[in-house]
Amino acid sequence: MAKNVGASSRKTPPIFLIIIGSGLIIIAIAVILLVVKDDNPGVRSIGDGPVPKVVSYQAPKLDLVDLSGNPASLDLVDGQVLLINNWATWCPPCRAEMPILETYYRAHKDEGFILIGINAGDKQDQVEEFASQYQLTFPLWLDPTGQAIYAFKNNALPSSYVIDRSGMIRLVWVGSVSIEALETYLTPILSD
Repeated sequence: MAKNVGASSRKTPPIFLIIIGSGLIIIAIAVILLVVKDDNPGVRSIGDGPVPKVVSYQAPKLDLVDLSGNPASLDLVDGQVLLINNWATWCPPCRAEMPILETYYRAHKDEGFILIGINAGDKQDQVEEFASQYQLTFPLWLDPTGQAIYAFKNNALPSSYVIDRSGMIRLVWVGSVSIEALETYLTPILSD
């Protein structure tokens, strides 16, 4: 009798379980396709990076400190085009985009452009070591409590925001940017 019980427990699942499983897979694919829309800044890409979302709203107030411990505020860089990049040393996409950001910064820093990397929660010595390793020359601000994440209402890393000379956020990227996307979308704002 034990053989019959064991044999019956090894039967293939009833057809309705296969149908339910297949249905769940189809639903999951449909949900993914619905979530991945054209206006999502992380979906479409140019080069190796996402296309930014075009927006228009006032940049938040943000007061932090730089790597030297000096006060750093978005208010202090009025009249410049800013690229704010929220990042962390432990974030692989953040690490991947740092050479791209540095290349773009060096090419455009004399055009009224400032790139500010706002580190989300790492210790100062970690950020300094990272900056040295990647030979970063753009300003880095420390954000130990996540003020920038809250101010920009986006906890995704990396995320980047282009602020025009009048203080309006014009572009938002979620995910690593590419040099092609920066040249295509940010560079024209430099001449506005």
